[in-house]
Amino acid sequence: MDFILKAADFMWANVIGYVLLAVGLYYSIRLGFPQFRHAGLINKVIKKNLKNDDGVSGFAALATAVGGQVGTGSLVGVATALTFGGPGAIFWMWITALLGMVITFAETVLGQIYRVKLDDGSYRGGPAYYVQFGLKSRGFGIFTAFFYILGVGLCIAFMQSNSISQAFTGVVDLNPIIPGIAVTLAAFFITVGGVKRLTDFSSKVVPFMALAYIVVVLIIVATNITKFPAVISMIFKSAFSPQAAAGGLVGHTVMDAFRQGVARGLFSNDAGNGIAGIMHAAADVKHPAEQGFLGMFGTFVTTIIICSLSAFALLLTGVVGAPNSGAGITLVQDAFQTLMGVPGRWLVFFAMLMFGFTTLIADLFYGESNILLIFKDKHKIPLWIYRIIAFIMFLVATQMDLELVWGFIDVFVGIVVVINVISLVLLFKDVKFVLNDYQDQLKNGIKDPVWKRDKEYKL
Repeated sequence: MDFILKAADFMWANVIGYVLLAVGLYYSIRLGFPQFRHAGLINKVIKKNLKNDDGVSGFAALATAVGGQVGTGSLVGVATALTFGGPGAIFWMWITALLGMVITFAETVLGQIYRVKLDDGSYRGGPAYYVQFGLKSRGFGIFTAFFYILGVGLCIAFMQSNSISQAFTGVVDLNPIIPGIAVTLAAFFITVGGVKRLTDFSSKVVPFMALAYIVVVLIIVATNITKFPAVISMIFKSAFSPQAAAGGLVGHTVMDAFRQGVARGLFSNDAGNGIAGIMHAAADVKHPAEQGFLGMFGTFVTTIIICSLSAFALLLTGVVGAPNSGAGITLVQDAFQTLMGVPGRWLVFFAMLMFGFTTLIADLFYGESNILLIFKDKHKIPLWIYRIIAFIMFLVATQMDLELVWGFIDVFVGIVVVINVISLVLLFKDVKFVLNDYQDQLKNGIKDPVWKRDKEYKL
C-alpha cells in the first residue's frame, strides 16, 4: 500500500498540479476571464433557473453539484491540507479555485452540449460523453467511463463513508461500521429513486446546511478576530517559504503546501476532474453558458467560502499540530469543541453527515452515468452489480486508514484529471463557441438567450 501513497505524491507534486493550473490559466486568458467578467450574471441566472416542473432545474443541478463538492473536501480536505502541507496549502487552494472556476465552466458547457436524453426524459453527460461524441471516439469514451467509475463512483465515495463514520465515533464510542450501515441504506433509498429524487433532496438540504455551517464558523472567527491578521499573514508567507517545525507542528516545504493545496483544492471543488459536467448535464436550461455560470459559482462557494472558513476555524483555534489532536474530521471536531464544548463535536458530525451524504449519493450518480455510457440499453444488470460493490465498499471504507483512502483517491482521480484536461484542451473551440453565442445574443438585445441545438446524441 506504500506504493499507492508514493504514486499519489509523485503525480500531484510533479505533474497534475502544474497541468491543472496551466489549463485554468489557458482557458482564463482565451475566454477573457469569464469567472470575473460575468460574475454579475450569477444572481440573475440563479433566479431564472430556480424551478423546472418538467425536469431538473439549473438551480437543482447546482445544489446537487455543490452538495457533491461541499463534502469532505471542505472539512476533511482542509484539515488534511493543513496537517500535511501547512497554512500555505490554503493559498494554493484559493489559486486552484480561481483558475478552476473557468475549468468548471468548460466542463459544464461540454456536459450540456454533448449529453444524451434517456427514455424517462432525463439527461446524462460528462467527460466520457464529450470524449465519445465531441472527440468522436467510442473506445476512448469507454476507457474514460471506466476510470470515472473507479475514481469517482467508488474511491471518492469511500471518503464520504469513512468520514461520516469517523465523525460519529468522534462523539460516540461505537464501531464505525454501524453508522456506515445506516448511511449505506439511506444512500440506497435515494439512489434507486433516480436523478429527480437526488436533485430534489439536494436542493432542499444543501442551502440550509451550507448556511448553518457558515454561521457557526463565522462565530469562531469573530471570537478570535484579534488573531485573524496573523493567520492571513501565515497563509501567504508559508505558501512561498518553508515552514520550520514549531510546537506540535511538523515542518512543511513549499512543495508540501503546493501539492496539498492543489490536490485538496481540486477535491473540494472538483474543478478539473470533470465531475461538474456529469451533474450539470442533467439540468434542463435554455443555454449551456448559463449552466456554466452556475458551475463557476459552485466552485467559488465550495473553496473560496466554505474551505476558507474551515481553514480559519482550524488555524484560529490552534488545534492543528496540537498535542493529542485528531486527524481529518476529528481535527475539525477539536476546533469546534474549543468554542462549544461537546455540542461542537456533534454539530460537526451533523455537518459531516449532511455534506458527506449528499456527496456520496452524487458520487453514486456519477458512477451510474458512466455505467450507462458503457453498457447502453443493457445497463440494468451492470448497474446493480456496481451498486452492490459500492455499498459493500462503503462498509469496508469505514475500517480503512484515512491516509490510505486519500492515496487511492489521489491516484485514480489523478488519472481522470489527466484524461479530462486533455479533452478540455482539444474541445476548447466548442466552449468558446458557446460563450460567444451567449454574449452575442446579449449584445443584440436578447435578454433571454436560447441555444439552438443542432444535434441530439443517443447512446
